[in-house]
Amino acid sequence: MTHMLSRRYFLGSAAAACFVGTSAAAAPPEASLRPVMRGDDLFKRAILSVEDILKEARLTGKVSFVVADVKTGARRESEAADTARPPASVAKAITALYALDALGAGHRFETQLVATGGIVAGEIMGDLLLVGGSDPTLDTDTLATMAANLKTAGVKAVRGGFKVYEAGLPVLPRIDAAQPDQVGYNPGVSGLSLNYNRVHFEWKRVSGNYSITMEGRSDKYRPAVRVAAMQIRDRASPVYTYEDRDGKDAWTVARGALGGSGSRWLPVRKPGLYAGEVFQTLASAQGIKLGAPKMVQSLPAGGEIIVRNQSADLRRILRDMLKWSTNLTAEMVGLAATTARGGKPDSLKASAHVMNQWAQANLGMKNTALVDHSGLGDDSRVTASDMVTVLLKVHREGLRDILKPVAMRDDNRKVLKNHPVKADAKTGTLNFVSSLAGYLTAPDGTEMAFAIFAADESIRATLSRAEREGPPGGVSWNRRAKRMQQQLIERWAGLYAA
Repeated sequence: MTHMLSRRYFLGSAAAACFVGTSAAAAPPEASLRPVMRGDDLFKRAILSVEDILKEARLTGKVSFVVADVKTGARRESEAADTARPPASVAKAITALYALDALGAGHRFETQLVATGGIVAGEIMGDLLLVGGSDPTLDTDTLATMAANLKTAGVKAVRGGFKVYEAGLPVLPRIDAAQPDQVGYNPGVSGLSLNYNRVHFEWKRVSGNYSITMEGRSDKYRPAVRVAAMQIRDRASPVYTYEDRDGKDAWTVARGALGGSGSRWLPVRKPGLYAGEVFQTLASAQGIKLGAPKMVQSLPAGGEIIVRNQSADLRRILRDMLKWSTNLTAEMVGLAATTARGGKPDSLKASAHVMNQWAQANLGMKNTALVDHSGLGDDSRVTASDMVTVLLKVHREGLRDILKPVAMRDDNRKVLKNHPVKADAKTGTLNFVSSLAGYLTAPDGTEMAFAIFAADESIRATLSRAEREGPPGGVSWNRRAKRMQQQLIERWAGLYAA
C-alpha cells in the first residue's frame, strides 16, 4: 500500500513540529557571526565571497551546494551542483519521506508473544514465540513489560520450546562492512531489534584485576547475556577484535586500553538471539521458566497472540531518528517500507535501489544513488541539485516544520540565541564528509532551500578500516566544514533577501 505525500504526514499534530539525524552522528554548524546589518549596502559589502569562504575552510574543489528561493524556485547560487557526493546522514531525510509514503505517519510496529498448542491451566501446551515486528525502538524495559503482561495473561509455564522469529526483514550481521568492528552505530539488522542492537560492555579494575559485564542494559534492568562475550588479552593493539564463534559474538579487548574503569556500547551481530536471551531472563523474573531461545525462519499456522506491544507512531520514530541519527532505525524503516510496497529485499543495497527508483518517480531526483537507508555506506551519492529539488517539492507539505533548528555559533562555539538568520536542516557527518540540507529564513523573511555537501574523498580513500573510528585530522576537518556551512548560510541570507 502506497500513500501520496501530503501535509497530514508532517502535521498530524502539534507535537510533530520538531521531527528531525556515523562515528556517524550529525552536528550543527559552528562559525563566527557575520557583521550585524546597519543598512543593506553596508551589510552586503561585508559578505564574504564563495571563493573566500572555501579558501578559508581549505575545501576548494571539495564542496557542492545549491540555494534556491522557496517561493519562486529560482536557483540563486550554486557550486558543482550536479557533482554527486556522499550525503552521510542527510540520506535519512529521503528515507523518512520514503517510509511515510509507504507506511503512513500513524503506522505502529508490533512485537508479539505467540503461543501454539493452546493453554491449559496456565501452561502453554506447545511453544512460546517472540515475534519481531520490525520495531527499531524496542528496548529491555519494553520486553520486561511484555514478560509481566504474559504473567498477567495467566501463563505460568511452557511445555514446548522458546522460539524467536526475526525474519520479517532480512537478517544481516552489520550495516556497512567497511566500518570498524566495535562501533555501536554499525550493528546487525533484522526484524527484531533490542536496544538498537547494542550490548553494554563495562569493566572495573579491582586489586589489579578486571571484572567485566556484557548486559542488555536499560534504565531499569541489567540482564546479563551469553550471546556476546568479552575476554581481556595482554596486547597493545588492536584494542578490539571480533569473531563469530559458535554462533556467538566473541570479543577481545587489549588490557592496556582499559585503564581503571569504563564502559561502551558494542554492536550486536545476532539481534534475535540477543533479544531472546534478554526476554528469557525477564520471564524468569516473573516465575516463567523458558528454555534457551531457538531461532525459527517461519511462523507456525494457528498460533495465538497472547501479548502485543505497539511502538510509537512512525512520525515520532522518524523524528527521533533524524534528531539522534540512529542508523539502525533508518535501515529498519527503509526495509519495512520496501517490504510494504511489495518488495522482498535480501540486502540493504537492494532495498535502497527500490527507494532510489521511488525518489526519481516521486521526488524528481535524477542522479541519486543510495546503497543503504542511513547514509553510512561509502558508495552512496547525492547531488546538491537533487536535494534542493526535493526540498522545494515537499516544502508545502510542511517538511520544514519537522526539521531540527540549526544552532548558529560564535568564534568560541557558543550558541547565538538571537541570531538574525534562522535555519532548519538535516545534518550528516562521516570522516571527512559533512553535509547540511534544509531551509533558511533571512532577517526580512525571505525563505530559501539549500543543500551543502562537502567531502574529501581522496583522504577517505587512504583510511584503513581501523582508522575509521577516529582518524587523524578528522575533527579539525569537520569543524572547518561546519564553519563554512554557517558562513554560506549567512552569505545567502544577506545577499539574496528580497
